[in-house]
Amino acid sequence: MEQTFYDAVGGQEFFIKLVDGFYEGIETDEVLRPMYVDQDLTESKRHLMLFLQQYWGGPNTYQEERGHPRLRMRHFPFAVNDDARDRWLKHMQASLSKMELDEALRDQLWTYLVSAAHSLVNTQ
Repeated sequence: MEQTFYDAVGGQEFFIKLVDGFYEGIETDEVLRPMYVDQDLTESKRHLMLFLQQYWGGPNTYQEERGHPRLRMRHFPFAVNDDARDRWLKHMQASLSKMELDEALRDQLWTYLVSAAHSLVNTQ
């Protein structure tokens, strides 16, 4: 059986660290932080971690708890413009840069993150 990306990066622990590092940037971002209605980001962190681990071959907990990801639909209530996309990517890149990861795996993950971020832009 072929190893999944999830297994190759170390499983859930990798995604927890990635998301925690990402949210360090979100917490102080004047454009992105207001998009999170809850003052406590715990659930938002958990949802992103569950989504990413499921997407990359880990447990299906996200879908079991929240249904199909429907990324565009879930982000539609928010004005996601180029600036918001670029800020999101900046925080994700900062977190990813702190992670020890094989270059090919890093490139694979980054390619997906950039593509996903671009697909969520819904306003100019």
